[in-house]
Amino acid sequence: MQEANPNLDFLNTFSSVSEDVVDEILKFSEFKTVKAGTQLVKFNEKPQKVYMLVSGVVRCFLSTESGKEFNKSFYMHLGFFGPLTSLIQKTPSLFVFEALQDSEVYEVDFDALRELCIRNASVNMLYSKILESIYMMYEKRLVELISLDAKDRYFELQKKFEGIDELIPQYHIASYLGITAVQLSRIRNKNDSN
Repeated sequence: MQEANPNLDFLNTFSSVSEDVVDEILKFSEFKTVKAGTQLVKFNEKPQKVYMLVSGVVRCFLSTESGKEFNKSFYMHLGFFGPLTSLIQKTPSLFVFEALQDSEVYEVDFDALRELCIRNASVNMLYSKILESIYMMYEKRLVELISLDAKDRYFELQKKFEGIDELIPQYHIASYLGITAVQLSRIRNKNDSN
């Protein structure tokens, strides 16, 4: 019996790909273990890699000139992340991607991936399906920001990332929600008393 390949299984949730395709992508990918606090993409750096998160937690944030940070996204479990606009336009990244916990990632050469998309229809379909899922995730986040109050945004975040309160510091969660840590503490306390 053939051993299960969790990477192949995960990629097949987007689009059907063969083990040969995964092997082809692995030729221009590097598996890395990164420590908490490692910035995988730095502000103003011209990125060349996109990432598949295997384990751990990564945040994406924007920092103002005064040093205030605004969390845009969290990534946990299996998933993809990277400064897509910067990669496509070959411009410096406005965002920082930082490991909040020790994490395991595949670092994938973005240009090599795009080149393989041109040559291989199943890789192109996989790339398209992953982009579609990322777009739908961002669209859902935008709807939440526009239509939900902070308490409901927090509950949606808890649904999306089970156990988030134990994994991510409160001030990072508050920043993601667009509120202060004190406001988040009030929401949590009110919820605990109900």
